[in-house]
Amino acid sequence: MTDEEAGRVRDFVGYGRHPPDPKWPGGAHVAVNFVINYEEGGERSVPDGDPASEVALTEGSTASFTGRDLGAESMFEYGSRAGFWRLHRMFTRRKLPCTVFAIARALERNPEACAAMREAGWDVAGHGYKWEIHGNMAPDYERRQIELATASITKTIGTRPAGWYSRYAPSMLTRNLLLDNGYEYDSDSYDDELPYWRPVGTRRQLIVPYSVVHNDVRFARQGMTTGDEYETYIRNAVQCVLEEDPPVGPAPNEVVAEQSRHRGAGARVHEGHVRGAVGPRAGRVHQVVDHRVLACPEVIEAVVPLGPPGELAGGGVGPDPLAAGRAQRVELGVVPLRASGDPGVPVPGH
Repeated sequence: MTDEEAGRVRDFVGYGRHPPDPKWPGGAHVAVNFVINYEEGGERSVPDGDPASEVALTEGSTASFTGRDLGAESMFEYGSRAGFWRLHRMFTRRKLPCTVFAIARALERNPEACAAMREAGWDVAGHGYKWEIHGNMAPDYERRQIELATASITKTIGTRPAGWYSRYAPSMLTRNLLLDNGYEYDSDSYDDELPYWRPVGTRRQLIVPYSVVHNDVRFARQGMTTGDEYETYIRNAVQCVLEEDPPVGPAPNEVVAEQSRHRGAGARVHEGHVRGAVGPRAGRVHQVVDHRVLACPEVIEAVVPLGPPGELAGGGVGPDPLAAGRAQRVELGVVPLRASGDPGVPVPGH
């Protein structure tokens, strides 16, 4: 498969000097999308036939470990038993919509959580049938996994998933398989701050880029040890975007950052002074066909403590939960996007 057929031709230009005006609701300078990763029950485990337990995103053993890790199993179980419900209470109490990057097998194992997502009207996007890296998969196996995930999420949630995000990295075939299965957007890309269309052979796929810059892997990789450090890191990122001088003409500035937390300690939502355009990645924003990307009919007012009242006029950011729950990652990304069904939007650089 060529890069053109796979939709993987590298593009170092993008929108360039004149990005489109996304027209954030209310003229907001920043748009926020919250994402909860729901993965517990989809990880590798000996009871599910795997040779060893999943060790990623756990607190880790104090010694080398092979085979079945009962400690790791219970850490994953915490996320679905308790962590998810802490996040659910945070978001529903404030009437904040969000996207769920969901492992299909994990959803199958918690019908009550699925019901809660349906009731909240959350956008549940595909994240795999099992918690596996798609970049390592053989073509026939990956095709079957995406088909299984799509059918399973449709059954457990009641609606087809509109979007997809693989665990870390896709394969060369992934984008074609998503189009074959009717996906409206693909978030397996880290290359921009605004959505764009990507040619995939003779077809086009809407790309809603993702970012791992503010993921809670910062605790492991940068030595963060407290919720206060992480809160400061996230707040500084939002404040930086709010204070950037907009370019001449339209100013499509936004936060593309993740806010992630895997354990329950220090979970809280701070409330402050900023009104925000907040929403899920799919379902409430319509594509416009001439690079004026967004027109959002639903605006959620949300707040976050980023400074004294009056300093942040025009900001559009959501609350800043230091989220609860092992592997229930909360991320700040782009504002929601769903294709209008017209794939004829010009693609930057093409």
